[in-house]
Amino acid sequence: MSEVQIIGTGSYAPLNIMTNHQLSEIVDTSDEWIVSMTGIKQRHISTGENTSDLATKAALSALENAKIKPEDIELIVLASTSPDQFVPATACIVQGNIGAVNAMAFDISAACTGFIFGLDIALQFLKTGKYKRALVIGAEVLSKIVDWTDRNTCILFGDGAGAAVIEVGNKRGIISVNSASEGSKFELLTCPTVDVKNTFTNGTEDFKGKIDMDGKAIFKFAVSIIENSIVKILEENNYTLDDIKYVVCHQANARIIDFVVKRMKADKDKFYTNMDMYGNTSAASIAIVLDEINKKNLLTAGDKIILVGFGGGLTYGASLIEWTMSK
Repeated sequence: MSEVQIIGTGSYAPLNIMTNHQLSEIVDTSDEWIVSMTGIKQRHISTGENTSDLATKAALSALENAKIKPEDIELIVLASTSPDQFVPATACIVQGNIGAVNAMAFDISAACTGFIFGLDIALQFLKTGKYKRALVIGAEVLSKIVDWTDRNTCILFGDGAGAAVIEVGNKRGIISVNSASEGSKFELLTCPTVDVKNTFTNGTEDFKGKIDMDGKAIFKFAVSIIENSIVKILEENNYTLDDIKYVVCHQANARIIDFVVKRMKADKDKFYTNMDMYGNTSAASIAIVLDEINKKNLLTAGDKIILVGFGGGLTYGASLIEWTMSK
C-alpha cells in the first residue's frame, strides 16, 4: 500500500464581510450575545459568487501551493451542502474552470464532515494505485440556504472554500482516517429540497431549501463525538495528545471546543480556531483552517495534526496526519 501526503493547501472566502452588528439590524440579536454564545464575530457572505466560484479559487490556490499544474490532477472530490445545482456536480464545474482535463470529478454530501469524508475517499483511490494525485475540496455558499429570519441559525453560518492536494509518495503523510454516520439522527440537521410531485402524487411545488437545526442536540452530539473521535484515532495509532501539534475541529461554535478541551483536560492552544472571522462554513471549515495554519508556517515537517469533524447526517470523522511539507 502506498503512502499519501498533503502537498498543497488553498482557501478562499468572499470579500464581503457581515459583522454581528450588521446581523443585529435584520434579526433580534446582538454582537455581545453572538460572541458569548458562539465565539463568532463576523462571517464572509457572497454577493453573487456561487459554490463553484469559491471552490475554483481555493483549488487554484492549492495547486499553486503544491507547485503542480491542473492537468496533473487525476481525481477531484468536492464536498458541499450547497452545490450550484442538482446536475451537474459542482466538482465537474470546477474541473472545467481550472482545466483539470485528466481528472474524474464528483461531489459528496456529508455536511460539515465533508472534507474528512472527501479526504478518506480520495485516500482510498490513491492507496490502491488507481490514481497518484487528487484534489479534495470543501466549499459552501450557505448564505443561499440560510433562513435570515431565524436567529438561531443565521448567526452561525458563512461562505467559503478550502482545498488540499494529496499525492502518492514515500513519506508517511496521512496516517489514518476514520469516517462514520448515525443516520437515525438525521432529523437534527436538515435542509429540504423539492417535494415529490409527479403524475402519481400531489406534492407541493414549494421549495423549502433552508437550514433547520436542533442546536441543543447537535451541541451535545458534537462535544461527545469530537472527544470520542480524537481518543479513537490516537489509540489506534499508539499516540497521545502530547504527540499532536494541532487539533483542527470543524469550526461550528467556540463553546463546543471549549467543552471538549475541558473534558479532555487538554491544552487549549492545541485546538486551533478561526471561526471568529469566518463563522461556520460547513464542509469548508476544516480545510480553511488547515490552509491558514500552513500559510502562517505554523507546521514543521514531522509535526502531527488531527482533523476532526461532525455534521448533518449525522456524520463524523477524524484524520491523523504527519506533516511533510517544508516551510
